[in-house]
Amino acid sequence: MKRKWMLLCLLLALLAAVACGGGEQADKSMVYNIYVLNKEETRIYSREYVAENTEQEALIEELLEQLLAPAEKLEYRAPLSGNFELLDYTVEEKQLILNFDEQYKGLPTTTEVLARAAVVRTMTQIKGIDFVSFQIRSAPLADAAGNVVGIMSADMFIDNAESEINSAEKVRVRLYFANEAGDKLIETNRTLVYNSTTNVSMERLVVEQLIAGPSDQVRDKVYPTINPETKIISVTVRDGTCYVNLNENFLTQIYSVTSDVTIYSIANSLAELSNINKVQIAINGDSNVMFRENTSLAVTFGRNLDIVTNGY
Repeated sequence: MKRKWMLLCLLLALLAAVACGGGEQADKSMVYNIYVLNKEETRIYSREYVAENTEQEALIEELLEQLLAPAEKLEYRAPLSGNFELLDYTVEEKQLILNFDEQYKGLPTTTEVLARAAVVRTMTQIKGIDFVSFQIRSAPLADAAGNVVGIMSADMFIDNAESEINSAEKVRVRLYFANEAGDKLIETNRTLVYNSTTNVSMERLVVEQLIAGPSDQVRDKVYPTINPETKIISVTVRDGTCYVNLNENFLTQIYSVTSDVTIYSIANSLAELSNINKVQIAINGDSNVMFRENTSLAVTFGRNLDIVTNGY
């Protein structure tokens, strides 16, 4: 009888232990992947982390701490643990803006691209954070070729082998900017160093260049067509149509150009790419919008050479 009692007590103790252990299992909604670099700084991988906070601001700070903290294990390093400083951050319309000091620009190209990928993948797991952008002393981060990196989403990055990371090629894009009167477009050509590791499509690259405006070489001959505060949400292609999704700043025109000049600067520039026939523009995902009260964005736009004038 005594032995049966002891066995019963042991069984109850085991059941209690299992129950307690089950209570200590992490809530899956609190588990995040923290992306880190391998020690050779040639690729990224993830480790699971159980967060303590649920409120957005506190969670942002908690995950940033994980990205900033020196690695506990020698086989990886935290992407933001270099000889630079994260000065501050802000959140605007689902976009996390990280502001670094000048030392960030000293990162080797490979390391910098991977660090960005790790940060974007980590931080966009937070509810309400769909995009991340990097700044240097409040100025937009530019790549080695001087091109503004712009806003980034998690699907812009994939794992890359070292040989792919170092791959870069020169590409020539044809961009259409406004004439001095603002009623016609002028064709320009720009040569860029295109790095495939950023996973920025050529279509997105074209739109980024249009928003950035004319280069210094032609700045006194052609004029910008798009509000420089415009943010790209996404650029995708399906069946020959390029879908350009921009934020509401696109609707605020600060230049003296016609609506057709703005619209067809985008459509004509994208139509120069072999896989693009038409362009659909949306604002925050909605194409049922009027641009400057006279142009509906609900239609697709093809190439329009009637609005193009020859020469400067």
